[in-house]
Amino acid sequence: MTNRQIATRETTARENAANDSVGTAQKVTARSGSLEDQWDSVRVRLKNELGLTTFNSWIGHLSMVSMEESRVTLCVPTRFLRDWIKTHYLSHIERAWIECQPTISRIDILISEAKDTAEKLDGATDSGASDASGASNVSGGRRPVASASPILNPARDGQANAAVSYGAGDPENSFGAPLDARYTFDNFVVGKSNELAHAASRRVAEADNVPFNPLFLYGAVGLGKTHLMHAIANEIRRRDPMRKVLYLSAEKFMYQFIRAVRYKDTMAFKDKFRSVDVLMVDDVQFISGKESTQEEFFHTFNALIDHNRQVILTADRPPGDLEGIEERIRSRLGWGLSADIHATDYELRLGILHTKLDALHTRGGSVVVPERVLEFLAHKIVSNVRELEGALNRVVAYADLVGRPVGLEMAEDVLSDLLRANERRVTIDDIQRRVAEYYNLRMADLLSARRARVVARPRQVAMYLSKQLTTRSLPEIGRKFGGRDHTTVMHAVKKIEELKACDMAIREDVDMLERMLRH
Repeated sequence: MTNRQIATRETTARENAANDSVGTAQKVTARSGSLEDQWDSVRVRLKNELGLTTFNSWIGHLSMVSMEESRVTLCVPTRFLRDWIKTHYLSHIERAWIECQPTISRIDILISEAKDTAEKLDGATDSGASDASGASNVSGGRRPVASASPILNPARDGQANAAVSYGAGDPENSFGAPLDARYTFDNFVVGKSNELAHAASRRVAEADNVPFNPLFLYGAVGLGKTHLMHAIANEIRRRDPMRKVLYLSAEKFMYQFIRAVRYKDTMAFKDKFRSVDVLMVDDVQFISGKESTQEEFFHTFNALIDHNRQVILTADRPPGDLEGIEERIRSRLGWGLSADIHATDYELRLGILHTKLDALHTRGGSVVVPERVLEFLAHKIVSNVRELEGALNRVVAYADLVGRPVGLEMAEDVLSDLLRANERRVTIDDIQRRVAEYYNLRMADLLSARRARVVARPRQVAMYLSKQLTTRSLPEIGRKFGGRDHTTVMHAVKKIEELKACDMAIREDVDMLERMLRH
């Protein structure tokens, strides 16, 4: 081969490589130009695949941030949403993106706070990678897309969330945790167990002056303490956007203090926490045994109280019972108002389920949940409001995804693991209490000699269930029902069996009670 032939071949190869490079760049540009369309297409696919209720409850909170070659970055407002979506729906999202853009191999989901920080850093790094219109090149940096979720746009009446959640929504202040706009006083269900905590929280949120300091809310896990904390902050935001509200967990307070000590920046830490108008610390029991953190918390608490700044705290027990917390701190925690949130009663649980179901329907859900299923959930799941709401979400999601109507048997199947966790041996006392509660009778009436049908029929139902669900003999059952003869129990069992065959209401009552007692 001559030198001229070699030179010609090398020139041709360089031209081909240049053409390939131009083609690749054109493909990237084409992809970037249709990024919004691709995101809309992905959302449509997910809505069709998952159903409207599931989409609105979870996927609808996602917002597009950027697409860089094979990597897509999405964003959600809270850590809970991110973790739930990654656990349950990430595979669906990946499949939908790959169908729209086969080159995608990685999907990241950020929290809005992290997204804001990342965009700020990208703005500093990639300030020169913008075209004449101000839009970033996908190949050179992030290209933000307008948010599809109202929660990701927290401005209300022209005021930004950063002005309120000091450190929560402001990229320059990473001290606080994000506020959840879904938690308000309007959707907090009030009952006897939480009415004092609710009233005190509203008073603090609506008062121009500090009414009691500190406000200390305590109760078991999942009873609404965090909901009230977010509701207070959101109400303050609505009333006075200029007030500085810092909300965070006790664990994050400890982390920020350790970080300040490590980087020798404790003065900035002190200035940040002592310059707020309202300090809200969740789960203060987690600083138990942390002596240095307690020391700083003590001085921060005193400084805020001395300057008449509102302090709001939560814990799982009253101030005097906080083990591992210094006595001087426990004493000060009891200065203001301590409000207990008790375990929920049946009426409150049922009200919470109705409110939650209404919220799902408001967001576009169409699954019908019969009243008897709500009553079943309210009777069975008694320990935790989060668990109660989670059970309803599971039932609704299953019905929406599988297309199966909601009924008692379906709810029992879907929640079998949850119900089995609370399974215990049934006693006659349990049956009597449950039947009396179900029919709204006093226990004394159920065991009395009264023969009015409003009392006699529930008594017969209780005897029937005692025969079916326990190993007690007929004489033993009779003695537990006010010393009755075993023939009375036999008559009651036979009567209920006959009524179940011809009376739909009795059959449903007995089936419902049996499910409640078995699990």
